[in-house]
This record gives sequence, C-alpha cells and structure tokens, in this order.
Amino acid sequence: MDTTDLAIEGMTCAACVARVEKVLARVPGVAEVSVNLATERARIATAEQPDIAALIRAVEKAGYTAKPVAADAPPAPAPDGSELRHVLIAAGLSAPLMLGMAIPGAMLPGWAQFLLASIVQFGLGWRFYIAGWRAVRAFSGNMDLLVALGTSAAWGLSTWTWLRTGHAHGLYFESSAVLIAFILFGKYLEGRARRQTGAAIRALMRLRPDTARVLRDGVETETPVGGVRVGDRVAIRPGERIPIDGVVREGEAGVDASMLTGESRPIDAAPGTHVSAGAIDLDGHLIVETTAVGAETMLARIVRLVEGAQASKAPIQRLADRVSAVFVPVVLGVAVLTYAGWMLAGAAPGTALIHAISVLVIACPCALGLATPTALVVGTGVAAKHGILIRDAAALELAHSIEIVAFDKTGTLTEGKPRLIGITTYQGEREQLLRLAASLQAGSEHSLAQAVRDGAVRDGANFAVVPATDFRAAPGRGVTGAVDGRLLAMGNRRLMADLGLSVDAPDDGSTVAWLAETAPSARLLGLFAFADTAKPGAKAAIDKLRAMGLRTAMLTGDNRTAAAAVAESLGLDDFKADILPEGKAAEIAAMRADGSVVAMVGDGINDAPALAAADVGMAMATGTDVAMETAGIALMRGDPTLVAAAIDISRRTTAKIRQGLFWAFAYNVLGIPLAALGYLSPVLAGAAMALSSVSVVANALLLKAWRP
Repeated sequence: MDTTDLAIEGMTCAACVARVEKVLARVPGVAEVSVNLATERARIATAEQPDIAALIRAVEKAGYTAKPVAADAPPAPAPDGSELRHVLIAAGLSAPLMLGMAIPGAMLPGWAQFLLASIVQFGLGWRFYIAGWRAVRAFSGNMDLLVALGTSAAWGLSTWTWLRTGHAHGLYFESSAVLIAFILFGKYLEGRARRQTGAAIRALMRLRPDTARVLRDGVETETPVGGVRVGDRVAIRPGERIPIDGVVREGEAGVDASMLTGESRPIDAAPGTHVSAGAIDLDGHLIVETTAVGAETMLARIVRLVEGAQASKAPIQRLADRVSAVFVPVVLGVAVLTYAGWMLAGAAPGTALIHAISVLVIACPCALGLATPTALVVGTGVAAKHGILIRDAAALELAHSIEIVAFDKTGTLTEGKPRLIGITTYQGEREQLLRLAASLQAGSEHSLAQAVRDGAVRDGANFAVVPATDFRAAPGRGVTGAVDGRLLAMGNRRLMADLGLSVDAPDDGSTVAWLAETAPSARLLGLFAFADTAKPGAKAAIDKLRAMGLRTAMLTGDNRTAAAAVAESLGLDDFKADILPEGKAAEIAAMRADGSVVAMVGDGINDAPALAAADVGMAMATGTDVAMETAGIALMRGDPTLVAAAIDISRRTTAKIRQGLFWAFAYNVLGIPLAALGYLSPVLAGAAMALSSVSVVANALLLKAWRP
C-alpha cells in the first residue's frame, strides 16, 4: 500500500470528519481512509500510486481545502494572533448588548443594537456561513451550519421585531452576537489546546539539525543534511546534535539520547558505538561514519511511527462516527419539533424560535469528534517521549485489556550475551574442541556463536580460527559445516536427535550446545555450557505486571533446565522451553483460545511469528528490524519495565477516550432536552457548547503529565 497524508482545512466537528472520509473513500484506487480532527490530517492508503490531484478535488468538492504533507514536513507555524483578535473584537461589540440586557437603564436604542449585532453576525461570523454553505452544497451538515442557522434566526427575529415595532425592548440581538463571541472564544481555546496535543511530535521533528560538518579530504565542510551520503564521515563537536545515524570511528563522548529512547542516563560513545540523529554529543569530539540519513534515520522512523499511530483510528471511535453521521439532520429535526411543540403549547412565535435556536446551538458535535483523537495524539506523543512507540491506535486501545504477557528469554528478559562457562570433552582435547567450535561458528550471528568466539579469545587460544566451509544454519536447532575436512554440527538437543544422537544435559540451569561429527558416522565430540544473566530490570518488570493483575509466561527455544532456572529467579507464572519459532506462535494461539488477551514481547527474527500471532506484539528496539515491523508497540530501550509502562499508558489513554466520549454524549443527552424545554437560553447554550469541546481537549491534555 502507498500512503498519502493530506492537511485538511475547514473541518470543525465530527460530521466534517465523516464527510471527508466518505468523499475520499469514493476516489478510485483508495483502499482505506482515516481522518483525524485533532491533527487536521487525512491518511489515505492506495493499492497503487495515488492520484493526489483527484484526492484534493474530492476534498474541495466536499467544501474543504487540502494539500499534500511531506513525510518530513516542518512543524506547523504558530497562529498569527488573528483568532484572538476576532474574539476580543466580538466580545467588545457584544458587551454593550449584554449590559443592556442586565441593566434596563443601559439598554441601547434599537438601531444601535442592530448595528453592533450585524457587524458581529456578518463580519466576524461570516466564517460560519461559508462553511455551512459548503456543507449544504455537499448535501451534508456540520457545526457551522447549526451555528449559522441558530444565530441567523435570532438576528432575523430581532430585526423583524425592531422594524415592525420600533422598540428597543423584546429584541434578541444580544443572543446572536454573544453566541458568536462565545463560539469564537471556544474555538480559540480549542485550537490552542489542540496545538498542544501535537507538541511531542513537533519536539521530535525539531531534533534533527539542518546542517552537518562532513569531512572531505581532511577538511570539515558544513553541508545541508540532505547532501550527506551514506559512508560520509561527519564531525560532531561537544554540545551539538548528531545530524545522521552512524557508527563512531574516532573519539569518545557521553551522548544524550533521552529524546529518542527515554533513557535519562547518557550512553558512552566510543569507536564502534552506534549513534542516532537527534542525540546530543555532551563532552567530546566524535567522527561518525554515516549509515543512514534523512527519512531512513531512527529519528525519522520514530516520527513516522508516531504520526502513523496518530493518523489511525481507534476501534472505539466507530461509535462516535456512526452517531456523527446522522447527528446534524437529527438535531435539525429536534429543533423543528421544539418550535412546533412550543407553538402548540401556546407560546409566542419569538419564544418558540428562541428555544429552537438553543437546541441548534447546544447540539454541536465538536466534542464528539475530538474525544478520541485528542487523547490518542497526547497519549502516543507522551509515550514516545519516554521510549514507547505505539504503531497504531488499535494496539493502544487493545493493550489496556491485556491479561497475559508472554516473553522471549534471550535478549528480552536476559542480557542476550551468554558467556561460555565450561566445556565437557567426549572426544579429543578441550583446546581442539574450542578451535573446531569457534571455526564452525565463525559465520554465525547467533549469541551463542559469539560466546564461543569470545571464549576462544578470553582463553588466549593460540590457534587460528578458519571459517567453516559449506556453512548452514538450521533455525531453532544450530549450525552445520566443514572444518579441516571434518563434517561438524553444533546445536541443541533437536539437532542432535536429527543426527540420531542421544544426549543428556547437566541439571545446573545452564544453556548447552553439543558439538558432533556427522561423518563417516555421527558421534558426540563435546558439550559447551553457557550462562546468560537476567537484565537488571527483569525481576522488577515481572513484579510490576503481577501487581497489575496480569499473568506472565516465557517462551524460549532454550532447554528446560535453563528456562526453569530463569523462570524461578524472576517469578514467572509459567514457561515453555525447547520451542521452535513456529511453536511460539502456536503457544500464543493456545493462550488466546480461552478468550484471553495476550501480549508477546520479543526482540529477534524468531519472535516475529509470535509477535504477529499475539493480540498485541511488543518488540525491543535493541533487536531486529523484522521484530520491530511485526509488533504493534516498539520499546526503544531493551528495558523490560517498559512493558508495564506501555500497558499503563494504554490504560490511561483509553480511560481518557472513554471519559471524553462520555462527556461529549452527556452534554448532548442532557443539553438538548433542557434547551428544548426552555431551560437554556441561546447564550447559555453557546457557552455550554464551547465548554464541551474545551473540557474534552483539556481532559486529554492531562495525559502530558504521565510518567512511566
């Protein structure tokens, strides 16, 4: 799928969102559309190269404006202050009308009331007519249409009464003028609050410097970041932000990567250390060889992940979408019934009309459209700030109901850096077996292979490691190859069983691998024992999850004895050992069979099937890209305690979404009957409508204070 982002201008409520989604979905080739009112963005997925012009035409035909948004677009500029000026002008023109209503002796003449109200109605309020007309022309409705109809009715009734009687009393000019002032003030506060929801993503986007000092022919040349190429060497001075992803080749320094990983402690960068764009060189001069620039850097990937989550739509939003799709027509019908009901009850036409206006005004679907996206934007933003990247809204919403958390062992709960602690010889001498094993494992990236090679170096071996020929990896089992003409295999119990060899593992909790010669006949040469220590935060992470009422399990390809030792030391509820990668996915499916919501936490290629099979996959960013791409949530540090933090922010964000939807519905469920029964004037209705949107957004903004 190709994904296109459009900035949409002119949306004011949930009905607008529904309309834009509907017209974009009709464009040929469009497979999926998600429109976010809080960010004023539309994300369109197409099966082939999108027709941007056709998408923009569809949006404009619906009465809105659209323009493409680049993946690395700069943060939105701050407002120019015109919104606040309009609010102040509207308030200044409306104040004399309100004063006259409160103090009879201060009432203005009819012509003065007409003049002030008309300026507000058709000057400052003209925006509602334009947007309302666009909605009518597109055969839909929105908040602006309700406001335009309601205020126009109040202004029209007052003008007709004044022209007919010539009196200054019994007019409702203050209702239309003050109503528009209230709504403008509410929209100003709402817009200001909505801009705060995207603060986290804007902060991330500002991290990357615009220029880099590239070393060419030994000379530092300041170059735009876009001109840096992979392989270029970039000089970083103390106090500067790193402009590219790369590997340190010269120098040492403390590097602050807290905005990327949430880790407050600086990392020690030295030759061979990977560093990321956006991190700060604290105290040393570094020469970094570029490995990724622009859209391929970790910073750019983080921004894309967060933007993707904010552009997606939570399942709970579907209820609000269904309601908003029919909201405006229903409100218009209720307003007509209110007018008819009061007329039948013997009320004066003016009184009946005022009550109908109150219904139109208070029934704004703004809060309904903002409840979910504002909480989602704030929640995903603050999570990213602390090293938790939520890839889509569905994962965020589902994570709050997790009941079982299953972990991979190596690299997730343990350091993933096993150490060779012993060799048992069956055939030959220890040094000979170590040389054969190190040569056989020379081409493997597996952590146990690295432990064998490190063990050879640590023992001060005086032999040369010659990489094996005909090397092959057997996933979940081990490796095979030829060393010095000898056909060898090294791996776990399953690989030995494939060779027809029966083996016994020591009962000491260590991870073991056997070295065997496969020809002319299979025979065991020796046993290699490894130990892997638990991560510092692993025990605390398991304790926290259990305190949250969750069950914990571990799925590992390691032997049962080693797995049991880790499970017991960490306090896990259950574990499964000797599992192949596809077996992990089967175990996840078995856990889900009784209806439990299951999360899988892993970091390796072999965890990808299980991450995909789980309700919510969580991948350690210290692992492989495959795991990262498969999971719904990425943890930017290899810290197991982030799992509990991810579930916590999910719970809190979901709670804010539900609170927002509750209050949005409550305002309308309570407000519409009160307005219809005559207990709310148009002015109070306008204030309540503005308050509903502002309160929903302000409640979502409380998430900004969250800490893991």
